[in-house]
Amino acid sequence: MSETIIPRTVAVTGPRAAGWLDRVCRKVVLRRLERLQGGRVVIADNTGTEIVGSGEPVVTVRVDDPRFYRRVVFGGSLGAADAWIRGLWSCDSLVELLRIFCRNLDVADSVEGGAARVGSAVAGAMHALRRNNRAGSRRNIVAHYDLGNDFFALMLDDTMTYSSGIFPRPDSTMREASVEKLDRVCRKLKLGPHDRVLEIGTGWGSFAIHAAGNYGCRVTTTTISRRQHELATTRIQEAGLQDRVELLLEDYRDLRGTYDRIASIEMIEAVGHRYLDGYFGACSRLLSADGLMVLQAITVPDQRWAQYRRSVDFIQRYVFPGSCLPSLGAMVGSLARATDLRVIGQEDITPHYVTTLQRWRQRFRENIAEVSRLGYPDELLRLWDFYLCYCEAGFAQRTIADVQLVLAKPGYRGEAAAM
Repeated sequence: MSETIIPRTVAVTGPRAAGWLDRVCRKVVLRRLERLQGGRVVIADNTGTEIVGSGEPVVTVRVDDPRFYRRVVFGGSLGAADAWIRGLWSCDSLVELLRIFCRNLDVADSVEGGAARVGSAVAGAMHALRRNNRAGSRRNIVAHYDLGNDFFALMLDDTMTYSSGIFPRPDSTMREASVEKLDRVCRKLKLGPHDRVLEIGTGWGSFAIHAAGNYGCRVTTTTISRRQHELATTRIQEAGLQDRVELLLEDYRDLRGTYDRIASIEMIEAVGHRYLDGYFGACSRLLSADGLMVLQAITVPDQRWAQYRRSVDFIQRYVFPGSCLPSLGAMVGSLARATDLRVIGQEDITPHYVTTLQRWRQRFRENIAEVSRLGYPDELLRLWDFYLCYCEAGFAQRTIADVQLVLAKPGYRGEAAAM
C-alpha cells in the first residue's frame, strides 16, 4: 500500500505517451542509479519495470508521467522534488527511498551532474538573491511562516513548538516531548526567578511561556514573523504572563541591553553562513560577563559543509528560502573569531528528531482534510509531505543532525548542567 495519502494532481488527463526525449532521459536516469547500494528501487512506468540498486529495503516508485525523467536529468534532485509536487510520480515509502539516497551520497551527487548543472546554476542564482540582510531576512521568514498559524497548528502539538522534541520515553506524546525539550533548555541555562532571559527566535512563544511560567524569570523574546508575533501575543496573554514576558518584533542585529541568559532554538538555520559572525557577535554582546547561552541547531557534517554552502537543496528552494544549516566546525570557528564565548556542553538529540518528524507527519496526514478546507492547494500539501519525509530521512541517516550547545562567557564559574 502506498505510504502517500496526499492528493496527487497530474497536469495531464489520462496516460501520456513517452516521447523520444523522455525515453532518452529514462535511460540516463536508470544508468545513474545502477550503483545504488543498501537498497533496491523498483521503477514502474508505462514502458515496463526496472530494478536498480542492490540490497534491502526494496522501494517501489511509480512514474505516472514520463516527463518525470527529463525533470531529473535537467533539474537533478530539485527536478525530482518538483515532479513529486506536480504529482508526476509516487512511492510506496518515500522516507525509505530518501534514506537509500542518503546512504549513497556519491550517486545522489551524480544526479546533479551533466545537464542538471544548468538547473543548479539557476537555483544557485535565485538563492544568492535571498541573502539574510535585514530586509532579506524578513522576506524569507514571511515566505515560510505566512502559510498561516492555522496551518502549523494542524501539524504541531498544542505547545506550538516547531523544533525537535526530546522523548523521555518511547511512548511519550509529542506534547510531552516538546515540554521536556523546553525544560531541558531551561535546566541547562540554570534558570532562576532573578534571571533576565533573551530568546532569539520566538516561534509561537512556547519557550518564553514555559520559562517564565515555570521558573519565574523575566523573558524578552523576539521574532521577525508578524504571524508568529500575533499568535504569540495572544498565547502569552492567555497564560497571564504579560508582566514577565516582553515580546518584540525586531531583528537580532537591532537588539540592545544585557541579559543573564540567552536561548536560541533552531533559529540559527535562518541566519545564513555569511552572517554567522554577526549573529554570534550579537549574542556575545548581549550576554552578561558571567552569562550562559543554549543554542539548539540543525547541522550538516563538517565534511560536506563547503559543498553544501555552494549548492541549493530542496528546503532552500521550496520551503525556507535563505536558510543555511551550519556545521559544528563553522559555528565553533565563528565563535572563536567573533566572540569570547566557550562551548562548555554539547548534546546530540538527533534520534529524537526522527520521532518528532514522524509525529508531525502523522498529525499532518490525519488533518489533511482540514488543511485542504483551509484552502491550501494539493501541490502545497504534497510539498510539505515531501519536506517532512525528506527531513526524517536525513536525520535517520545522520546526513543532518540536531545538537544543543551550552555556551558560557569567561566570567561564568558554574558547572555545565547535566545532559
